[in-house]
Amino acid sequence: MSNKHAPTTDHEADPVDAIVPLMPVVLPVVGGVLMFLLAFIAVFMA
Repeated sequence: MSNKHAPTTDHEADPVDAIVPLMPVVLPVVGGVLMFLLAFIAVFMA
């Protein structure tokens, strides 16, 4: 039994698969920016 259909790699890249390896870096950075933004708003409103 041989595989008559060779696997092709010309499929469209999934955007989620491109972002997943960056999550350990992106999430803490975005969280830090969000905390500073909320703190700035709290100090500005006080």
